[in-house]
Amino acid sequence: MPGAVIFDVDGTLVDSVTLHAQAWQDAFRDFGHEFELDKIRGQIGKGGDQLLPVFLDERVCEEQGEAINKHRAGILKERYLGRIEAFPQVRALVQRLQAEGWRVALASSAKGDELATYKKIADITDLIQTETSSDDAEHSKPEPDIFQAALEKLDGLDPKQAFVIGDTPYDAEAAGKAGVRTIGVTCGGWSEAELRQAGCIAVYRDPADLLAKYEQSPLARS
Repeated sequence: MPGAVIFDVDGTLVDSVTLHAQAWQDAFRDFGHEFELDKIRGQIGKGGDQLLPVFLDERVCEEQGEAINKHRAGILKERYLGRIEAFPQVRALVQRLQAEGWRVALASSAKGDELATYKKIADITDLIQTETSSDDAEHSKPEPDIFQAALEKLDGLDPKQAFVIGDTPYDAEAAGKAGVRTIGVTCGGWSEAELRQAGCIAVYRDPADLLAKYEQSPLARS
């Protein structure tokens, strides 16, 4: 069975991390909570179920968490979605992977409708064989649910036959719990040292850098 490369999306394929953080900051503010943008940005990559408890106590999460998350999604679409752009060479990288025999999947903490938009932005809608979003998992990253769901959708693929490509330590932590190796990219804002400490076996600047260095990457050696 062919192996698979499973991509995170936000901060990995599309330049959206700061805009997500701004949407969260706006949503928190509308509910009377003020948090610094950089602190929120450091939590992007988690789903709302994991992000909200970092900033709000248990009682407030229970009372307001669902409404804040829903409001955040609306703000993202209304104010920020049109500003999100793909990183360079995303489509070319996916095409190279497929030419080399890899199956390609997406596994994102985004909602399913958001993920569909990101595929269009990255111009890869016609290339993706399967995907999982927060809608497919009880718990989002850094829990392994989303990657485990992706492996199941890939015909129960052995984790050793897969790679995750992501931009945050949460991707590496979640993939590690699922038994999958992670390749990191720093275009989402985390440093190479932080990504390697979280478990990434190789780190590149962005999709274009990985494509340029493909022959020396773990993907080629595999």
